Amino acid sequence: MDLSRRDFLKVSTVFIGGITLSRCASLGFKMGGIEEYAKKDAAKIVKITPTTTICPYCAVGCGIIVHSSKGKVINTEGDPDHPINEGALCSKGSALYQIANNKNRLTKVLYRAPYSTKWEVKSWDWALDKIAKNIKKSRDASFVMKNEKGQIVNRTEGIASVGSAALDNEECWLYQKFLRGLGLVYIEHQARI
Repeated sequence: MDLSRRDFLKVSTVFIGGITLSRCASLGFKMGGIEEYAKKDAAKIVKITPTTTICPYCAVGCGIIVHSSKGKVINTEGDPDHPINEGALCSKGSALYQIANNKNRLTKVLYRAPYSTKWEVKSWDWALDKIAKNIKKSRDASFVMKNEKGQIVNRTEGIASVGSAALDNEECWLYQKFLRGLGLVYIEHQARI
C-alpha cells in the first residue's frame, strides 16, 4: 500500500478520533444527556449567590465572582465576562478565598495605645470614631488658610493619602472629592505609583 505522509496523517487523525470518541464514556464523558446534568448541577447551586467584585491585591483590577451561601464565602473564581482578566487570575487572586475563610484572619478591632505593650479589643464604632478624631486633630494642627503671599489656600499639609487599587474610577473620584474637601494636597493613587 502506497501512503504518502499526508494520507498517513489523515488516516491516523480519523483513527485516533474514532478511538477517542468510543472511549469517552469509559473516561467519564457522556456525549448525551447534557440537560440532565444541567438540572442535577443546578439543584446544587440554587441557594448559592454569585456576586461580582474586583480583586483587592494590585492595580490591574481583575474581575472575580464570589459565591456565597448564608453570608459565608463558598468559592471565588475569575470572572470570564470581565474585560480585563477574562476569567484568568494570578496566584494571589486565585487564593482570594483564603481572605474570607482563614482561622488566622482578624475579625475584631485590635488597638494598642501609645507606649502600651498589650492589644485591646475594641468595637467598630469606637474605631471609626477614633479614626475621625485623629483625622480632625491632624487636620486642625496643620491647616493653612493663607500662604506667604496672603492668598487663600485652605489646605492641610499634615495628611497624605495613597488610594487603593481595589477602587474603581467612580469610587476613586468620590474618595478624592472627600480628601479635597478636607483640604489635602498630597493625594496619590497606587495605579500611578
